[in-house]
Amino acid sequence: MKIAVLKEPDSEEGRVAMTPDTAKRFIGLGATVLVEAGAGVRSLILDFDYSMVGAVLTETAADAARDADIVLTVRRPSQEILSHLKKGALAIAMMDPYGDNAAIKAMADTGVTAFAMEFMPRITRAQVMDVLSSQANLAGYQAVIDAASEYGRAFPMMMTAAGTVPAARVFVMGAGVAGLQAIATARRLGAVVTATDVRPAAKEQVESLGAKFVAVEDEEFKQAETAAGYAKPMSAEYQAKQAALVAEHIKKQDIVITTALIPGRPAPRLVSADMVKSMKPGSVLVDLAVERGGNVEGAQLGEVVTTPEGIRIVGHKNVPGRIAATASQLYAKNLYAFVETLIDKKEKVLAVNWDDELVKATALTRDGAVIHPAFLN
Repeated sequence: MKIAVLKEPDSEEGRVAMTPDTAKRFIGLGATVLVEAGAGVRSLILDFDYSMVGAVLTETAADAARDADIVLTVRRPSQEILSHLKKGALAIAMMDPYGDNAAIKAMADTGVTAFAMEFMPRITRAQVMDVLSSQANLAGYQAVIDAASEYGRAFPMMMTAAGTVPAARVFVMGAGVAGLQAIATARRLGAVVTATDVRPAAKEQVESLGAKFVAVEDEEFKQAETAAGYAKPMSAEYQAKQAALVAEHIKKQDIVITTALIPGRPAPRLVSADMVKSMKPGSVLVDLAVERGGNVEGAQLGEVVTTPEGIRIVGHKNVPGRIAATASQLYAKNLYAFVETLIDKKEKVLAVNWDDELVKATALTRDGAVIHPAFLN
């Protein structure tokens, strides 16, 4: 049984799918671990670190992937890499399949069995495999750090002989995993924090972190959550009422962090250009949904935009990847926890149980076909 980990081809992707710790664990399960040279460098992991735990280093991605039974990556493998894999090999990654049916069909055509980690069900057994949560958690943290670096003032209230410095006012829009971590981080830095979300359960979570909850709490609000815990799309009437409340609130904020995403849909627009203009000069907005179209009007992918009014809109790509060493540590553990369930530990061979609910939920392609229900006509 051979497991390969490859260097991410995107120069802006610093994460890696395996750490020396998880490599050692895979070897303990009877696997031969193949690591493309330089795979972990951008996550502060040297080739030497992999070799010290028994991994085999290869010069190229093709060398690592060619005979592998399992290939682990952060992002969807390129078509070139897929062409080197043997039929039936498992490719496990964050596949980002929505809106790219042609690429998913091309993946199926290669005969590779692909698993999309972002489809991991949110059940107790799978918590340790939940890549969306592990990476969103770090994105929420990094969003506050990015905001602080762009904000020309201190976060905490400071009482000095020269006068009192007021605390920064931070408003977090969307109180999922990323939003809750943003709240906690901003609070640790001493900010006065408020937050909003359309899910009723979020109110208690927000308040438990010491932030104030802001929302129109009508009957629609009370029903605005799916059984899986995701936000439902809201009616135009509710959105108008919520937007009016938020517009008044944003005027008083120094920093706004937006995190609202609905799986498989474009990011909802939460902050209009007029709302941005209403903020004070020097205010900062961080849009964590910019890669899906953005929550903030005027946000630009991969850029920090300064408006004529002196307000900065931060639209960094791949925010978890901005702290790649930590993100890789968590992502690699997510992958190990899942792959471990695919291995017969007694025989030390790959043994996928196709009736396992985790396998059913994440399997994207198999035997030359796209098999995930979300992509079947």
